Amino acid sequence: MTASERGRRLRGSQKRRILQAQACEALRRMNILIVDDERKLNTTLRDGLQGEGYSAVSSFTAEDAERVLAKEEFDLLLLDIMLPGKSGLALLRSVRSEGHKMPILLLTALDSVEDRVLGLDAGADDYLIKPFAFAELLARIRALLRRADVMPANVLECAGLRLDLAGRCARRDDVALELTSREFDLLEYLMINRGQVVSREMLARDVWHETSRYTTLDNVIDVQMTRLRKKVDGPFELPILHTVRGIGFILRA
Repeated sequence: MTASERGRRLRGSQKRRILQAQACEALRRMNILIVDDERKLNTTLRDGLQGEGYSAVSSFTAEDAERVLAKEEFDLLLLDIMLPGKSGLALLRSVRSEGHKMPILLLTALDSVEDRVLGLDAGADDYLIKPFAFAELLARIRALLRRADVMPANVLECAGLRLDLAGRCARRDDVALELTSREFDLLEYLMINRGQVVSREMLARDVWHETSRYTTLDNVIDVQMTRLRKKVDGPFELPILHTVRGIGFILRA
């Protein structure tokens, strides 16, 4: 490789890192409204999100949330269903009827299929059952903001790995990776959450769309991860897919 070629490759790598950093910063500036009457949980979520770089505001009733929404724009709404006075579902319906388009993630202890269907049909974009891990909440927030076109997400890149979401093709160091549909979905989820540990439960729910607490897919997920690792890491010197013992997996350089 000539000095000129090395220079072009270096400049291209630097540009990709800058664009990725800008995209990450765009996500972190997002404004999130938390509506939950459990004050300890609400303030913990607010403080945690602010610690992650988001702007976060707390409301403890639907009525207060309506006043806040009338004064300020938000990029995402975290909403408890069981609120005192006006319910979370009633707030959800009124928010949608007023034309608010921000993603809405329901946080609730109600975990029946009927409850989930009711919330999603009322206009929610996702549903997270309490109690939940903060890492999973962050992963769902990132996914919702990406789906809402807060930032371009047609191409994901990390450590020479490039995922074209529109064409559903993957390459690493310009070598094409032959992935099954499930492997592609799994790799996409790991790349969206790169640098963050994702649990087997998160993968079962978000990639396999299995919501039953009584159905375990741990063995299936482990087999798929083994196959994916052989394709993504096997031919290359630097491994980027790692197992976190007892928890799950992480994609990092």
